[in-house]
Amino acid sequence: MEAATDPAADPRFQTNNSITTKQQPKQQLSKAMEHMRFAVTVDPIPRSSSAPTPPVSDLPTPTPEPHPESDAYGVPASFAPVRQPAHRSHSPSNNQKRSDPFAFGSRYLEEGDDIFEFNAWDHVEVDPTYHEFSEQQYEKQRQDPVNDFDRKRFNDNPEKWWNMFYKNNKTNFFKNRKWLAQEFPVLDEVTKEDSAPALVLEVGAGAGNSAFPILQKRQNKGLKIHACDFSKKAVELIRGHELYDPQYIQADVWDVAASPESENAGLPPGIEEGSVDVVLMIFIFSALNPRQWDQAVRNVWRVLKPGGQVLFRDYGRGDLAQVRFKKGRYMEENFYVRGDGTRVYFFEKEQLEEIWGGQKRQSEASEETQPSGPADTSIEDKVEELNLDGSNGVLEPRPAFEVVHFGVDRRMLVNRQRRLKMYRCWMQAVFRKPGDQSEVPTSTIRQDKGPATAEVEEAS
Repeated sequence: MEAATDPAADPRFQTNNSITTKQQPKQQLSKAMEHMRFAVTVDPIPRSSSAPTPPVSDLPTPTPEPHPESDAYGVPASFAPVRQPAHRSHSPSNNQKRSDPFAFGSRYLEEGDDIFEFNAWDHVEVDPTYHEFSEQQYEKQRQDPVNDFDRKRFNDNPEKWWNMFYKNNKTNFFKNRKWLAQEFPVLDEVTKEDSAPALVLEVGAGAGNSAFPILQKRQNKGLKIHACDFSKKAVELIRGHELYDPQYIQADVWDVAASPESENAGLPPGIEEGSVDVVLMIFIFSALNPRQWDQAVRNVWRVLKPGGQVLFRDYGRGDLAQVRFKKGRYMEENFYVRGDGTRVYFFEKEQLEEIWGGQKRQSEASEETQPSGPADTSIEDKVEELNLDGSNGVLEPRPAFEVVHFGVDRRMLVNRQRRLKMYRCWMQAVFRKPGDQSEVPTSTIRQDKGPATAEVEEAS
């Protein structure tokens, strides 16, 4: 038998410690993240790091230097937020990182604050240069809209694109919306043991990330959740969830803009007219074509009890997602198609007050008093704008909800590692159907205190 060889001398055990010269592929975003960054076509400008790092022992004593800020997804970093005076400094108790959802509404960006100290700032306003930049972006979008062929296929069969989205992005992509109870406290109230029986209808339930957190807190034996979505794939995800129990939660396919001639008279399966206490609409109204708004509002009105309420949250005009859209995404004013084929609209406060509350905007009211000219809208266009109620072909006024609460949620989200600032804008409201049949108390919304409100309170 041969003597054992020295492992160090055996070529089988020798290694090559040199650094590979093979070019590494660029890290790609997953399909799920591509949906979240649907309009990103230009990567943020990275800080140069090509120089090799010397050994730690050779490094001089570090001196803090301000980091150059990168462009945030096509928005120049030079557009800075407006800072508030230092006397409104946020509470030190908010500095700690919490395991529960952070209660937004009290962290102001003030003089002397480091923007990258936290992940988010509340009530952030931007300077006029940012608004001017936004308008320039909108004009570029209008000049290069979606072509007629794509416009037709995206509008004619929207459920196809949502089915593809939920097929590609399973439940592990979505995070539970635990913050909803902070935004709408009534969602906590209805789960309590001593609360009145309640039927909650979620429109556009997706994978159940709003419904299941409510269900997990459920101690109210009279609470039932009905989760509906336009996409059958989304409904399949809900029904396949481990917490799905038809005794407490029911999931069905339903188009909120269904006509009265459709199945179940346009109402969700198993839902009777005037039987729902709370309708939850979170980032769903924006997915509708503007021509569907009228029928959607009518259907929500029909399912609600008198005194029932709509908890509403959606995108606001000027949100970063709108500003960074590139060519070939513009459908019509404030209405776009994402790269995955799903659609999104960006609302203004006055517009939503008109849609849900029947409140005419001042500009439109003044135009109606002006004498008509040759450029007036045609009669056919006016009839289309009024929207016929398909049940009888007679023009009827749109139902008017009470606008109980309305807030414009402006925040600056911060990526501290990449030093990016992202200006977001959301609309949040509670709409109530007049009456008192529902026993569920009307929700408030998270009370955002802007600078003017804070000054009044300090003076009082």
